Amino acid sequence: MSAGPEPVPRGFAMPVPVPSATGEDPGDGADPAGPGAAAGTEDAAAAPAIDNPLAPDDRVDLAAEEQALRISQLLDKLDAEFIGLAPVKDRVREIAALLLVDRLRGRYGLSSSRPSLHMCFTGSPGTGKTTVATHMGELLRELGYLRRGQLVSVTRDDLVGQYVGHTAPKTKEVLKRAMGGVLLIDEAYYLYRPENERDYGQESIEILLQFMEAQREDLVVILAGYADRMDTFFRSNPGMASRIAHHIDFPDFTLGELLQIADLMLEREQYRLSPAAREAFAEYVRLRMGQPRFANARSIRNAIDRLRLRQARRLVAGGGLIARDDLMEISAEDVRASRVFRAVGQEAAAMDCPPA
Repeated sequence: MSAGPEPVPRGFAMPVPVPSATGEDPGDGADPAGPGAAAGTEDAAAAPAIDNPLAPDDRVDLAAEEQALRISQLLDKLDAEFIGLAPVKDRVREIAALLLVDRLRGRYGLSSSRPSLHMCFTGSPGTGKTTVATHMGELLRELGYLRRGQLVSVTRDDLVGQYVGHTAPKTKEVLKRAMGGVLLIDEAYYLYRPENERDYGQESIEILLQFMEAQREDLVVILAGYADRMDTFFRSNPGMASRIAHHIDFPDFTLGELLQIADLMLEREQYRLSPAAREAFAEYVRLRMGQPRFANARSIRNAIDRLRLRQARRLVAGGGLIARDDLMEISAEDVRASRVFRAVGQEAAAMDCPPA
């Protein structure tokens, strides 16, 4: 390491991990505090230069900067593809604004510490956590925060081994694939199992902590899961909690938002609901929301897949000539054939039945 002074960090000009002389990726079992994390002369030379330096009296058009970096386009895409989730969108916009301002500070020669963007996404299944993580990777790549911006989505089974010496290689292999992008760990609380003294999850957590700190210039880790379980996980792992800069809660969708999501999904697949089917589907969603294992947009996706199956079965069973519109339209019959309606009818009949 060079004996000279370290360069002053300037936003996005901070050094990023680079392969060692042997060609080894920093995530491939390398010491997290090794070559990729050093800030000496060699890595400083590899750091990206400030693009278009600005004089102190220069003025910058923020709207033009957003367009040039595709920030507005990516945020508009988030709005277009996601119904609801207002608090999530607000936080993503705040992060985008912070990174844009930090980039401009670097162009003016102002010192700025590189922000930590490790995150925690909490919410029920099907609320869009994985898809938002993908958008986040794209946004961070456009802003120059990440080299690649790819999303690597894993669970405990991808990180934790079943015998001694198995966990470290598995965890480091996942980190190697995620370097330069976003690592999403779904149901992250399962990494910690205090009731099992022979569990190897803690070893994986310790490796993750090292990389989250030493390689934060080239890796964003997002932990995802239910809010109450994530709170318990953080209380048991204060080192992890201290490294998470952003906590974003994904609210459940309302009935109206779920129906809008269904319309978007049907439109993409070039299907449509007849007026009677639309009324029946609204009733279906209302009933389904009150049943166990409801998973928001994921359950809507599954419901639409089953509608397509029932429509196809109805058309083939009917035989004869069909037109293009017939292939596109979902009927009320297709919707009401769902067992959700049958279950409600059975419950109502049981309540009306006199005691034996």
